[in-house]
Amino acid sequence: MGERVASWFAAGHRPLPWRAPGFPAWGVLVSEFMLQQTPVARVIPRLEEWLARWPTPAALAAVPPGEAVRAWDRLGYPRRALNLHAASVAITERHGGEVPADVDALLALPGVGPYTARAVAAFAYGIRVPVVDVNVRRVLARAVRGVGEPGPARTREEHALMESLLPEDAGRARLANAGMMELGQTVCTARAPACEACPIADACVWRAAGYPAYTGPMAPKQKPYAGSDREVRGRILRELRASELPVPAERIAELWPDAVQRERALAGLLADGLVEAGDAGYALPSA
Repeated sequence: MGERVASWFAAGHRPLPWRAPGFPAWGVLVSEFMLQQTPVARVIPRLEEWLARWPTPAALAAVPPGEAVRAWDRLGYPRRALNLHAASVAITERHGGEVPADVDALLALPGVGPYTARAVAAFAYGIRVPVVDVNVRRVLARAVRGVGEPGPARTREEHALMESLLPEDAGRARLANAGMMELGQTVCTARAPACEACPIADACVWRAAGYPAYTGPMAPKQKPYAGSDREVRGRILRELRASELPVPAERIAELWPDAVQRERALAGLLADGLVEAGDAGYALPSA
């Protein structure tokens, strides 16, 4: 199955920036941080701007973390910007400014989890390791396990399953990893799988069983954004990004009518290190 997916991917795929020959490991790492819970179309322009401004880990590490949060703009989940800045500092200090290739070394970086570490090792350095994101999980669930939804994450089990499908050759394994992700993103989608275009349709256990309805446990779903603490946090950060000076508490109070929710969101931003409090008001982190 892995070989067939590798051949399908090699025959044609979306020309995304991080798939270009010679794309740097730092660019791959930045793209993976940005792609966490953010659509590809929103990531591409922000990635280009980011790499033009900070083409190396050392360049990002040399500026205050608040600049990373400011440049993150509206990608969402700005904690990722702080983690990426912290990772750039760690890479500069521990690895001579070069993104490491070793999975364990990558996992030791701030904000880098099992998926990101393996994605950088596989796509930046061509190392034969299984890469499993939500799209790959869906393909594995349907094609191999015969169920319509992947359900809650089974990290160790899913890594082992993907490992068993990878071609032995590292180059082909890289294509298979990328191909499984592409397959889940463009063909074996969550709501409308295009089985007629799938290169492994004849081997899909779920299809052979007649597409049985999924009855197992569901993965946790995110609550709506509108009216949530995330929206309040976003409004506060947007105000701070737009100002080079601290924003007075009085202005923060105007951003959301529910004082209890507003103070809860602000307290969360302070606890996360995304906002600093001073005598003149609130600002993005300076150190």
